[in-house]
Amino acid sequence: MSPPIPHFLHRISIFSQIPKCLTIFPHLNHSLSSIPSTYLDSQFPTNQGPQDSIHDPAKIIATQVSNCRNLLELNQVYAQIVRTQLLDLYSAPFHWNNIIRSYTRLDAPDKALCVYVAMSRAGLLPDSYTLPIVLKSVCQFLATEFGRQLHSLAIRIGLESNEYCESGFINLYSKLGEFRNARKVFEQNRDRKLGSWNAIIGGLSQGGRAKEAIGMFLELKKCGFLPDDVTMLSVTSASGSLGDLDLALQLHKCAFQAMPIEKPGILLSNSLIDMYGKCGRTDLAYKVFSRMEERNVSSWTSMIVGYAMHGHVNEAIDCFQCMREAGVKPNHVTFVGVLSACVHGGAVQEGKYYFHMMKNAYGILPQLQHYGCMVDLLGRAGLFEEAREIILGMPMKANSIIWGCLMGACEKYGNVKIGEWVAKHLQELEPWNDGVYVVLSNIYAGRGLWKEVEMVREVMKQSRLVKIPGYSLATNSK
Repeated sequence: MSPPIPHFLHRISIFSQIPKCLTIFPHLNHSLSSIPSTYLDSQFPTNQGPQDSIHDPAKIIATQVSNCRNLLELNQVYAQIVRTQLLDLYSAPFHWNNIIRSYTRLDAPDKALCVYVAMSRAGLLPDSYTLPIVLKSVCQFLATEFGRQLHSLAIRIGLESNEYCESGFINLYSKLGEFRNARKVFEQNRDRKLGSWNAIIGGLSQGGRAKEAIGMFLELKKCGFLPDDVTMLSVTSASGSLGDLDLALQLHKCAFQAMPIEKPGILLSNSLIDMYGKCGRTDLAYKVFSRMEERNVSSWTSMIVGYAMHGHVNEAIDCFQCMREAGVKPNHVTFVGVLSACVHGGAVQEGKYYFHMMKNAYGILPQLQHYGCMVDLLGRAGLFEEAREIILGMPMKANSIIWGCLMGACEKYGNVKIGEWVAKHLQELEPWNDGVYVVLSNIYAGRGLWKEVEMVREVMKQSRLVKIPGYSLATNSK
């Protein structure tokens, strides 16, 4: 008899209700059927029986699907499979799993889920390999209700305690921010494997619950488990967000024990660099960095961001130059670090240079963070018209952080004109925030515009705005 479904799950059949997000399935099959049939006809003989050892269609299915390098190729292969109805002859879950896995691997979770729906409609139940793959697609696509239905089904067919299925459900609920449900899934299985521990620790760490992740790591050790590099990757990430150096040093010892001796993991080394950088120990971060046999873009970026975060401007810029000389192509996060360093150092010309380099030399389109750095940099230097042009030229709307940085610069320099312009936009974005009125009043007072000061105070009074103790508009004053 199957165990009862937990109270936080509804008894929903995966076959009876398909989420709206997957109603594209008929359209997918329609688009696949429109692909020319000449692509793989010679490779999928339909006139031979399943016993033919020379041209075994089952082996051809697996090989062709696994060898697809992009979405177009996979669509073509799957179209031929649908057209020749090979999955009716070879209906084992293995072949369906292979197709679903390939769509997931090629970052097409919606198509992966559609294939799973087709598998369900063909009357096949998922096995212990199907569910983890499908759950990965559910997490990518954030198909919430579909994930709950899968959990209900897993309980009914006895797969809820399978290590990989259990980890998949923990990951799902963590991604959805439902940490109570993630913990319930974890706690209901008394025979836990390391994968389940890694899933709950990783989910808590990525969900911003660093203290809970560290607490769960300590529980893991009390239960006699030896953490691996996956465990330590999540724990060191959580430690970095706490900024606790003593904890970081202890975790480094655990990480050293978890690292493969023959080849230390590059991901774990990057996480250690990031951890020490956030704790303010860029010297220790550099020690880890210097001992790495292989470095990728994240290794360099973690060092640059660490330097920038703590005002080590020259070191950040020098590290970026060394990165380029090493032939490693920077990404958008790298440039956030470089531009942040320029902001801390007041390096206006350098900031402009790297901002243009990002676009012109590397073809990286600036995102909100890059524009924010430039507005902050120009505002701190008193270059208000240039900062204004940056905001007006942005392809997206400025957020309150960008406006707040510029407002702080206006207060520092007493720029009434730009201050009023910024205040208008901030008031539209956050009408509940009285910090903008306080800063605008300060700007007027600094210029001796007492009539305007009184007007602002009257507006605050009429709006019944009460200053929240200890809260004000973020400024960029040094």
